[in-house]
Amino acid sequence: MTTPLLRRTLTASAAAAGSAVLLLAAAAGASAHVGVTPDKTDAGSYALLTFGIPHGCDTSPTTKVAITLPQELNDAQPTVNPNWTAEKVTEQFAEPRKLPDGTSITKRTSQIVYTAKTPLSPELRDALVLSVHLPDSAGATLHFPTLQTCESGQTDWSQITADGQDPHDLKAPAPSITLTAAAGGDAHGAAGAAHGTSQAAAVTDSGAEARSWTGLAAGVGGLVLGGAALLRSKSARRAEAGDVAGPGPAGNE
Repeated sequence: MTTPLLRRTLTASAAAAGSAVLLLAAAAGASAHVGVTPDKTDAGSYALLTFGIPHGCDTSPTTKVAITLPQELNDAQPTVNPNWTAEKVTEQFAEPRKLPDGTSITKRTSQIVYTAKTPLSPELRDALVLSVHLPDSAGATLHFPTLQTCESGQTDWSQITADGQDPHDLKAPAPSITLTAAAGGDAHGAAGAAHGTSQAAAVTDSGAEARSWTGLAAGVGGLVLGGAALLRSKSARRAEAGDVAGPGPAGNE
């Protein structure tokens, strides 16, 4: 009687474990390149851009990450990450650039360079967060070419798709975001909130991912333990029923 139940339990556990393996493999493939995740894409708003830094030079640890800002951005505020030092690189304009509010600037931040205090192991990931003021250009795609330097070699994540080209055909695509229509409300009023939550966002990419897979593993383990517990409970009930019934009727003397 216990064999069918055991078979069903093991089959369900194997199926769940197989799904977990497939999900983990998909996540590994998706995180094999430097990508960017914005907390918002509303044109004209203040946003936090989280760059996920995986292995980029095979088995060599990462020592530096240089993120180039698109021409549409004039500045970016790097979030403090205890594992890295951050430096702004500026460029001077040949002529002053006029801003939408009527003011002019003569230089802009062209690049943010993060240097690892301890080289990032190829077996680990990290998240680097920039606070930016997105341009008021709904529908525009902003690219952030990123140079990942390692102890041995480097990877230049700067490829941009041509018209009609499949992004999956690129070996080292540049991280990018596409702006959406501006949301209601005052975008400038969100600046304080954006800066206030920057520290929490710094761990969103890697921390949330780790927690997700931990939860998935716990779920699979729970399914296996639950099946085993059900099997033990059923066996215990049969044994108890046998004890209550006692020995069969004896013959008359």
